[in-house]
Amino acid sequence: MSKKFQNFINGKWVDAKSGQTFENRNPANWDEVVGVFPKSGKEDVNEAVRAARVAFEKWRLVPAPKRGDILRKVGDLMVARKEDLSKQMTREMGKVMAETRGDVQEGIDTAYYAGTEGRRLFGHTVPSELPNKFNMAIRVPIGVAGIVTPWNFPMAIPTWKIFPALLSGNTVVFKPATDTPATATSLVEILMEAGIPEGVVNIIHGGGGDVGMAIVSHPDVDLVSFTGSTVVGKKISEVASATLKRVSLELGGKNAQLVMDDGDLDLALDGVLWGAFGTTGQRCTATSRLILHEKIYDKFLGMLVNKVASLKVGDGLIEGVQVGPCVNEGQQKTVQSYVDIGLKEGAKIAVGGAIPKGGGLEKGWFYSPTIFTDVQPSHRIAKEEIFGPVLSVIRTSSLEEGIRILNDTIYGLSSAVYTRNVNNAFQAIRDIKAGITYINAPTIGAEAHLPFGGVKQTGNGHREGGWTVYDFFTEWKTVYIDYSGGLQRAQIDNY
Repeated sequence: MSKKFQNFINGKWVDAKSGQTFENRNPANWDEVVGVFPKSGKEDVNEAVRAARVAFEKWRLVPAPKRGDILRKVGDLMVARKEDLSKQMTREMGKVMAETRGDVQEGIDTAYYAGTEGRRLFGHTVPSELPNKFNMAIRVPIGVAGIVTPWNFPMAIPTWKIFPALLSGNTVVFKPATDTPATATSLVEILMEAGIPEGVVNIIHGGGGDVGMAIVSHPDVDLVSFTGSTVVGKKISEVASATLKRVSLELGGKNAQLVMDDGDLDLALDGVLWGAFGTTGQRCTATSRLILHEKIYDKFLGMLVNKVASLKVGDGLIEGVQVGPCVNEGQQKTVQSYVDIGLKEGAKIAVGGAIPKGGGLEKGWFYSPTIFTDVQPSHRIAKEEIFGPVLSVIRTSSLEEGIRILNDTIYGLSSAVYTRNVNNAFQAIRDIKAGITYINAPTIGAEAHLPFGGVKQTGNGHREGGWTVYDFFTEWKTVYIDYSGGLQRAQIDNY
């Protein structure tokens, strides 16, 4: 009998109003049902938003340091349960245990960082242009935050959003991805155990069309934070504009690693293996393009193909496995379709390019790590986000040309340059159009205390992580205190 899960609304675990459910299955073994979850709709969202709206009036008055104390306790609970949370995450989305442990650790780091921000929600005091008058600007909470998250980081990304939202004094209606609802439920259970009051955090399971858009369009949801595809992000922006709610969008990427002829090739090899095939390439920051200087192209490609051919594909719970499955059948089919597109465009497969057979892999949605050569910057496989273990290798003759190729997409999230030349490094930092640039490190590996986000169609300008996310989850309120005892007119009486 599969475990049955519920929504969490106003401090109570409840079924969807419709009574409908959906199954959550293990992508490494599709016969295994992780759990059965409520297939919710607009009525469930309405109930959750009502609860969050009522709870906001009390939660906003809790001193921010006290809210921080609760989040530090959340971090402690996550530390104690790290291994169990990691196993649960691998079962429901597939990535290997080393990575799911890192996913949970990022949530822990975010909890402790958010906890300390309760004493650092700094405002500004500035001189007045008038005598006997005091001026300041302070941060205030906004209201009900709609949180819509993806499946590839089912603990880290929700914590990036929910913890700052709560610390800032907002309440939350949370819709996790249907591929990873169990990890999301565990996070909410931990929040409740740590002492979050009833109604402050609510979780609603279900599809993006039924639940996600109901949250985005709801007039009593004040702000929305979404991570997912650029196509869906544009739709969310359009729907949210009807009520002029604040929206943070973290969307797609087509990230590149550029290796110069003076770079450390062994280090660059480690970087691209991790960047391209970590999380089976299912990261918005994944390295999906490798731009090689022509002087080291053949040598480096030979090193890379040998390494990729030996990567161990399998169930992420098994020790020694390096590449897990795609998250579901649809994602596996998407990867295969892009491999077919690459071949039609004239690119050549150096390794991989097929669904692996045997070894018990037939029960999961696996795909062999794949490298394309003879890729032109104009090819679709060099332009479009694949979200799978597919790497396109492109040749360049100079740093300037490499940067032009790197910038030649609609996205601008992460980037990496391998060089021993400090002048090249600083030129790349200046000229690459991306929210994140690594020097001599792969395109993945963001740290919780720094801003995370991209430019162009990777997002709408907001940042997650670090101190910057608190600008999204708070409003600035300007305060003037006149203690002169008389009317003073700025810009009139003083000049």
